Amino acid sequence: MTVTTIACLAGLGAALGSATIFGTTAADAVGTGQALLVATAILIQFPILKVVGVDISDFGIKDNLYIAFMTFCLWFITYTVLLTSAVGA
Repeated sequence: MTVTTIACLAGLGAALGSATIFGTTAADAVGTGQALLVATAILIQFPILKVVGVDISDFGIKDNLYIAFMTFCLWFITYTVLLTSAVGA
């Protein structure tokens, strides 16, 4: 449950960071900076998980892909909502 919560919060944070740093217009959404921000959000979770007390030494490829997938999905959904809300404004 801790891993899922941190992955989801990292995805939300990456989406809010993408909207804040890069913007929410159609022209702003075509850069690679957002992908780097999501990759950073994925990688920064592992030290956070260690600090929280999760034993990441037992993580296999499925666990690592799960963290990456959940973070990406939450980022994608949240950033898409933020982009489409800016279109209607």
